[in-house]
Amino acid sequence: MTLMLNIVAVFLLGNLLVALVRIWRGPHPADRMLASQLFGTTGVALLLVLAEAQAMASLRDVALILALLSVLAVVAFVTRVVGIDKATEETPPGRKESAHD
Repeated sequence: MTLMLNIVAVFLLGNLLVALVRIWRGPHPADRMLASQLFGTTGVALLLVLAEAQAMASLRDVALILALLSVLAVVAFVTRVVGIDKATEETPPGRKESAHD
């Protein structure tokens, strides 16, 4: 069973490397955010696999905290993007764009 868990851990580490490359090279902020979500989710999975392989319950607690922080990162990103979108709108407040403008 430990061999299987180690194989899964190596596979998850490969996923982390792919996510890290995507974060580094992502052409758009949304791509980087999705890759960082993959990074967080894979990190949680890796911690859970290691907790089972090493029989360390404390790693489960760390995985839970990482999952909670991942949700907060998404909320912060969405709040930032919505703020940027509102600031870059070109139409004045109260004026609706029409199809013939």
